[in-house]
Amino acid sequence: MNSTDLLADQYLNYLLVEKGLSDQTVSAYSSDLSRYMEFLREKGREQITADDTPALMAHLLALQEEGLGPRSRARHLVTLRGFYRFLVQEKIIDSDPTRRIDLPRIGLKLPNVLSVEEVGRLLGTPDTDTPAGIRNAAMLEMLYAAGLRVSELTHLKLPDVNLEAGYVRVMGKGSSERIVPVGLHAQERVRFYIDSARPRLLKTLSSPWLFVARAGKPMTRQGFWKLLRKYVRQAGIRKPVSPHTLRHAFASHLLEGGADLRAIQIMLGHADISATQIYTHVARKHLKELHDRFHPRG
Repeated sequence: MNSTDLLADQYLNYLLVEKGLSDQTVSAYSSDLSRYMEFLREKGREQITADDTPALMAHLLALQEEGLGPRSRARHLVTLRGFYRFLVQEKIIDSDPTRRIDLPRIGLKLPNVLSVEEVGRLLGTPDTDTPAGIRNAAMLEMLYAAGLRVSELTHLKLPDVNLEAGYVRVMGKGSSERIVPVGLHAQERVRFYIDSARPRLLKTLSSPWLFVARAGKPMTRQGFWKLLRKYVRQAGIRKPVSPHTLRHAFASHLLEGGADLRAIQIMLGHADISATQIYTHVARKHLKELHDRFHPRG
């Protein structure tokens, strides 16, 4: 293994062990780094240095010529920025050559957002005459009430939910913990599930997980996706819906109702406010649609 590959391995190990990133995320970083290392080898470069700005720009240009769009090239640059900053942190190089390179302009991709009425239809779809239906209704309600990622939802444990105080404790990306309030609807749905359905689903088993599936194990992400698709069809919703759509709806509906963007950032668990600011554009789009519909000269 040459020195550039060794440095890449050290960085990926740092992301996995010290930063606590998921295997899937580290795999994406590894793919981007491997592509860059291959580019350097083709150019006869055997060392990583603080003077790599021209090589980085040439690599990004080569990616563009290969047909990669701005969003994919931006992701590559984010990977390489993290790599070079790690090398500066470890005192392997004395400055970051990516600092002079701007991200490609990728435009604004607005998330698909359900209306309040559509969310209401979706949350009312599960059959609450069965234990599984009661669980599914509680999961949907919690997903929307707290703006959770699906992995956060499926990995909630019983002690994470305080129904008396009305909050849920969430373990997010990078093992970061946050406390999110949940409203009365979610509290009632989850309490009903814990009292009436969860014992019937577990039978004689015990489990630390809040929302249990077979053998007391947590529901998989794929299992929840399958349920959600079924309920979206039953609710007559025609637009594309994923578990993340309810997270988007949570943020957008709060913002439209007058919530502070910083508060929404904290509840979503975004490390950077820029990740939350996309919802201001969603709100503006919603207001423009309302203006066009209802203003006499809209």
